[in-house]
Amino acid sequence: MIATVAIMSSFMSKQEPKPKYTNLKVLPKNISKEELDNVMDGFKAALGVKCNFCHAPRKDDAKKLDFASDEKQHKLIAREMMKMTAKINKKYFHRKDKEGKMTNISCMSCHNGKEEPQTIKL
Repeated sequence: MIATVAIMSSFMSKQEPKPKYTNLKVLPKNISKEELDNVMDGFKAALGVKCNFCHAPRKDDAKKLDFASDEKQHKLIAREMMKMTAKINKKYFHRKDKEGKMTNISCMSCHNGKEEPQTIKL
């Protein structure tokens, strides 16, 4: 019986410890890895960039990124833009439309896959 329990426990998936992120100032401190990855993937798609656009290389290994570092100005700008879009959404986009959909703005609303928003001249 003990051997069966030992064998079964070795095959059962072990729950991964929740990651501890540091220096989160706008995103929730208890954000899951999946949620954080989704947010970052959204930024990459909206701005057409890779992670190193906002995240600086690590001091001990330049091939890896220091996600907690505030060294890059783009990361600081991203935080301010997140606050701005949250305020706009809360003030202007807090009601459902005729079809019952909640409309809001995001990075993609202005950036459209570009690092800098483009103004269309008429």
